[in-house]
Amino acid sequence: MDRSLPLFVLGLIFGGGLGFAIAASMGFTFDDHDHSNPAHHGADVAGDHAMMHEAPLEVLAAEAPELSVTLTPDPMAGYNLQVTTRNFTFSPMNASGAHVAGEGHAHVYVNGRKVGRLYGEWMHLDALPKGDVEVAVTLNANDHRPLAVGGTPITASQTITVE
Repeated sequence: MDRSLPLFVLGLIFGGGLGFAIAASMGFTFDDHDHSNPAHHGADVAGDHAMMHEAPLEVLAAEAPELSVTLTPDPMAGYNLQVTTRNFTFSPMNASGAHVAGEGHAHVYVNGRKVGRLYGEWMHLDALPKGDVEVAVTLNANDHRPLAVGGTPITASQTITVE
């Protein structure tokens, strides 16, 4: 009897488990974005990167971008998120770079948990939790700081019921 397939499966099971155990012991996480290591984006001083995500970048009300979101069911599965902006240009080529007025990217949150960055108008969301789900989007500068007017981040959200 050929034992290569069962041995291969055992190798995957134990190898994967060992890999997860080693990663966990080294402090790696498998969630969104770990701010414990600011150097991963080239920050010069410890904490600079984490501060960029928290400290809003003030923009003048007269020049402030506008933002709206629309969620529609996808015919196959999940939902399609459309993000419409005004006075704002998505700039994926400058992500994690210096701030340039009027450009950047968006951060997408599902029930308060960041699920990713958005570099354009559309994003597909699948596997949303059941029940009432809030999808929120913030506009962010190239350096990830949330854009704000009068201390209030520029954000838009929509709540849907997922059955």
